[in-house]
Amino acid sequence: PDPSGMNAACDTGADRIELYTGPYGSFHSDSAKAANELERLGKTADAALAAGLQVNAGHDLVVNNLPALAKRIPALAEVSIGHGLTADALEYGMANTVKRFLKACGW
Repeated sequence: PDPSGMNAACDTGADRIELYTGPYGSFHSDSAKAANELERLGKTADAALAAGLQVNAGHDLVVNNLPALAKRIPALAEVSIGHGLTADALEYGMANTVKRFLKACGW
């Protein structure tokens, strides 16, 4: 994530950005790296919001890493969760999985 690109995003007419959270998701076993990446994502989100952009996030997001992301970036407009939700639905059922993910997001 690069906070300096937000004005350029606005100049294109974009109304939102999406944070690529793949690295954050991959650091699940290294809390220091996860915290560092979360702060990078947060700074980019802060810059986007200051520029008037909405913020989405997606990639490798699961019930276990969503709460910290949602806490650091409470203004998240949307999260893209495909594989994590589908995999959990096989174990917990779709209705329960959706409830779990909404709770993890604080929604």
